[in-house]
Amino acid sequence: MSKKKLALVALPVLLILLAYFFLSGSSENDVSITAEVKKGDFLNEVIISGEAQSTSLKKINGPTDIRKYRLNNVKIQDLIPEGTIIKSGDYVGRLDPSELNGQIIDAQLNLEKAESKFTQEQLDTTLTLKQERTTIKDLEFTLAEDQLELERSIYEPPSTIKQLEIKIERNERDLKEKTEDYQIKKRKAIAKMVEVGTEVSKIRKRLEDLTNLQKSFTIHSDGDGMVTYAKNWDGTKRKVGSSISPWDPTIATLPDLTKMESKTYANEVDIRKLKKDQTVVIGFDAFPDATIEGIVTSVANVGEKKRGSDINLFQVLIKFNESNSNIRPGMTTSNRILINKEENVLTVPLEAIFSKDSISYVYKKTGFSIDKKEVELGGSNVDEVIIKKGLAENDVVYLSKPEGLENKSIKPVE
Repeated sequence: MSKKKLALVALPVLLILLAYFFLSGSSENDVSITAEVKKGDFLNEVIISGEAQSTSLKKINGPTDIRKYRLNNVKIQDLIPEGTIIKSGDYVGRLDPSELNGQIIDAQLNLEKAESKFTQEQLDTTLTLKQERTTIKDLEFTLAEDQLELERSIYEPPSTIKQLEIKIERNERDLKEKTEDYQIKKRKAIAKMVEVGTEVSKIRKRLEDLTNLQKSFTIHSDGDGMVTYAKNWDGTKRKVGSSISPWDPTIATLPDLTKMESKTYANEVDIRKLKKDQTVVIGFDAFPDATIEGIVTSVANVGEKKRGSDINLFQVLIKFNESNSNIRPGMTTSNRILINKEENVLTVPLEAIFSKDSISYVYKKTGFSIDKKEVELGGSNVDEVIIKKGLAENDVVYLSKPEGLENKSIKPVE
């Protein structure tokens, strides 16, 4: 075979090999940067994270009468781990009794003083009344003697008889006055004893109440369930070292795990799309394969600033339509709230859409060439956008700008 014929045979083979390697290489590159136009259902969703919580909580409270004893901020000294399953009567925690113990010691000292005063008053009263009764007895004896002497002096001169009668009359008057004074002093002594006795009873009752309050500082559950820590006004959880007040004595709660919701916050842009009764698909970071259907039950009308943020956020509550024994309060939720659904529409990834001078366009693959094609867009979500005009199903578009096509003209929508 001549060199000329060999070249004629080898050239087509070489061209075929080059075309194969070129096409196979470009195809592999296209896979990573292209996507097909798909036709199907489009879901417009708002996706926000939240926190699972129970809608029905049974509170485990500390003593509610600490305000009566001016115990405004009592610290939690001990608390069982959050998530512990307990039954009614089980130990939950203990409050710090340091300040209360000081009041108990003071009450004990006051009681000892009051009881000592009562005993002293009792002795003084007994002695005083005894002296008064002795004086009355002496007067009665003197009066009896004078009367006897008067009876024996019937033969004495009238002046002597008269003198005895005056003496008897004076003694009778003194006896009467002394008897009246005794009754007055007796009533006064009784009143004083009642006063001192009442003070003793008052201090003893206070000591008894303080002792009972001290016992209530050890807190037990009055129900069955799983312990979750109560939250402060700023959203932080109460734990060992936290304080409770008379107005909010809760240290822990027992949530009803069959009645759960997701508490979340939406920004000012998303809140306009949300409304009551929208359906939600709830996912959980702890269980990626678990989902629960839910429904929006509340959308706040007024925003609030959360800690560490200057942006107004609006509270949204989402009720679980079903229960899952693995879900616990405090778990992070991912809430996909369905805004609207469109069927049989064309969609492409958001990355495929480019814009220039308010014109939206895509880089469309046409055979071995690439066209810049204007498109008319519909609704969008975080991943996809609807194509109303400009593309057809299974068209291939680029997800990044191909090099060298920046100045290529955009084909208008037909």
